[in-house]
Amino acid sequence: MKRMMLLTVILAIGLCGSVFAQQTGEDFLGAPVIEGKVISKTEGRLEIRTPLSHDEALAFYKKQLEGMEDIRYRNWPDQSYIEDDSNRPWHSVTIDKESENGTKVVIMKDNWTWIIGTLILRYVAVFVVLLVLLVGMTVSSKIITKAEKK
Repeated sequence: MKRMMLLTVILAIGLCGSVFAQQTGEDFLGAPVIEGKVISKTEGRLEIRTPLSHDEALAFYKKQLEGMEDIRYRNWPDQSYIEDDSNRPWHSVTIDKESENGTKVVIMKDNWTWIIGTLILRYVAVFVVLLVLLVGMTVSSKIITKAEKK
């Protein structure tokens, strides 16, 4: 009888835990999903149109992502951009600032295209800086050489 009672308590706690986990809302690649109509969904991208305003959608994501490390918020004229600089499966949440048909929210998967593109951009930028320094030093040495001849 004690085993039956213990099994019932464990089962009840397990079921309650799964019910509470479901009540927190669904997610896409670990990022919280706001309520709204799904416009398109692929393996790496989820696009939703929500009736909430931009500020309400941004407040929702700030609350849901509160306490997570390496989350960056960017406010641009036409959209807000939430970026994960860590190793989560999702890369960004973009919230458009249009209000006619609702607010569009796009969640993107972290992908190698973005990672490799960033690395190539940094690699090229190093050589551009070195090229500018070379040109500056060459011009400077020619000026100094002419000044010494006089």
